[in-house]
Amino acid sequence: MINDEGEQLGIMPIASALEAARTAGLDLVEVAAEADPPVCRIMDFGRYKYQQSKKLSESRKKSTIIEIKEVKFRPKTDEHDYQFKLRNILKFLKEKNKIKVSVIFKGREIAHAHLGYQFMERLIKDVSEFGLPDSVPKLEGRTIIIVLTPKQTVV
Repeated sequence: MINDEGEQLGIMPIASALEAARTAGLDLVEVAAEADPPVCRIMDFGRYKYQQSKKLSESRKKSTIIEIKEVKFRPKTDEHDYQFKLRNILKFLKEKNKIKVSVIFKGREIAHAHLGYQFMERLIKDVSEFGLPDSVPKLEGRTIIIVLTPKQTVV
């Protein structure tokens, strides 16, 4: 048995523990049920639950949510379109989001998959200041996929 100030009161029967909690105007809460004998504490349970919810919401505020954005290219993507999508990729990386970049082949374009790999190498080189690839580009079906992760900046 532990009282509301944190002092140990020792082992006592349930009836006297409940009476001690009533006289203090607080609740009797079982803290460690698996202990032998079980450990109980006198506390304001409503206040305790409120503090726990505050801690949880505070930890949620401090956590950052990383989204995965997707940008799709074709092996014949024109230079202007490439630059436009590259600006978007750099913006996403600055916002600390991961980016899934895909080069999609249609029809007989898959016979020239090496163009897609060259395209990915160029892209990796262009974003190297802000992000790094998680792994090497992989051909999955008719698509070459790579995931870019933002670089961790030291402040």
